[in-house]
Amino acid sequence: MRLPSWLAQHVAALRALLVFTVLVGLAYPLIMVAVAQLPGLDDRAEGSLVSNAAGERVGSRLIGQAFVDRDGNPIRWYFQSRPSAAGDGYDPTATSASNLGPESVVDTLSDNPDDASSSLLTQVCARSRAVGELEGVDGRRPYCTDDGVGAVLAVFYRDGLTGPITRVVSVNQTGTPFLASYEGVPVESAQPGVDYVAEGGVITPIRGGAPTKPTVPSDAVTASGSGLDPHISVAYAELQAPRIARERGTDLATVQRLITHYTDDRALGFLGEPGVNVLELNLALDRDFPR
Repeated sequence: MRLPSWLAQHVAALRALLVFTVLVGLAYPLIMVAVAQLPGLDDRAEGSLVSNAAGERVGSRLIGQAFVDRDGNPIRWYFQSRPSAAGDGYDPTATSASNLGPESVVDTLSDNPDDASSSLLTQVCARSRAVGELEGVDGRRPYCTDDGVGAVLAVFYRDGLTGPITRVVSVNQTGTPFLASYEGVPVESAQPGVDYVAEGGVITPIRGGAPTKPTVPSDAVTASGSGLDPHISVAYAELQAPRIARERGTDLATVQRLITHYTDDRALGFLGEPGVNVLELNLALDRDFPR
């Protein structure tokens, strides 16, 4: 008995659904699981988990983590990771970047903390200042104030974009402005909730007297695109080495040798830059120089 054409089409579609369900929904995943158990691949398939000296799983060499106390302060005897914008920090279920770009230089000031937010520039300035204080180095950066916010003015001209300056506001500071005057005009502090750009102010970053090449490396003050990067630059690791040597009671040369040992080369030998795996380095410190 020949089936009606419409019914034959539905039967063919059902057969195709069943075949592809078996192939793609069952066979393919099982084959991939089997391949992942091959020697050399099994560790990566299981997340490249890392254990401490006691055999306890403490993390993955592929996902970064913060080495801070319960108040969020850096633990001084550990190397510090770079900042993270993933959730509350290094949350693999909320991997993301801050989505702030180079034009993010004006903070949102508000009396309500929930409505206030820092620009990328101020975040970088605050982080650089904090790292400088932790490591005992010059944490200044161009376009940053001494108190760790973006050094940005809203400059008002008589004719909009030209003419004499009539007013100047330090848009990221509600307290004493970082400059007393700009081109002879007194600088005002900002008022929360006021949009100085909408009022006609021309946003003007001020470079200041910071070194052209900051002491604090860029990866110490910016988050990675995923927010999960387990590596820091060799420069950032070397910046932290003197503190680690003091806290661990060893010499600087020993810490530098550990940094070299836990530095991963460029991907495929030419992509990116060498990076230091922070978790593995800190575990080595706990093993060789326990606190």
